Amino acid sequence: MEDFLGVALKPRIDCRPVSSQTSLRDLIRTIPDHPKPGIRFRDITTLLLDPKGLRLAVDGIAEPYLDTNVDGQPRNGSLELIVGIEARGFIFGTAIAYRLGLGFVPLRKPGKLPGETIGCDFELEYGHDRIEMHVDAMRDGQRVLLVDDLIATGGTAAAAVHLIREAGAEIVECAVVISLPDLGGVDRLEKIGCPVRALCEFEGD
Repeated sequence: MEDFLGVALKPRIDCRPVSSQTSLRDLIRTIPDHPKPGIRFRDITTLLLDPKGLRLAVDGIAEPYLDTNVDGQPRNGSLELIVGIEARGFIFGTAIAYRLGLGFVPLRKPGKLPGETIGCDFELEYGHDRIEMHVDAMRDGQRVLLVDDLIATGGTAAAAVHLIREAGAEIVECAVVISLPDLGGVDRLEKIGCPVRALCEFEGD
């Protein structure tokens, strides 16, 4: 078996024994009262530490597109680019891009990218923030997948969707490992026409 560069690969590890949502959830550690009292922080570092769990997360997001990407060339309306949100979106996004044989675009905080950028400001609970990308990062009409580790209120993801559309690209969906549905982020993105797919959920957060 060879990858899209013609490099011989070892057979894939069978991740089916940990393919359930419950198993994936079990690999994510919950830290109470972080970063402030009353918050239950969903920590993905324990998931990243587990080889099968990490593979499951990457393959779980990539799987719907595996049959529509051959040698990195789009066909049948498939993906052309992966976009990841700083910082944990880079971890999963680059792995998914490699898995699908596609390029990767990082959305970064202000001042982090060296070239000419475009950006989008968005509101936080206290104050505001901004994400940016290089002006030449994507072409008009490119079909992209937005990736992050988690969606909560959806403020950052909504800004990312706006930025991608401003660049002229078409966002196929936003894919995340974790959704906190009670915080409204999924509904927020769906209201602006961006479907959301999550590998697991934690309710009541």
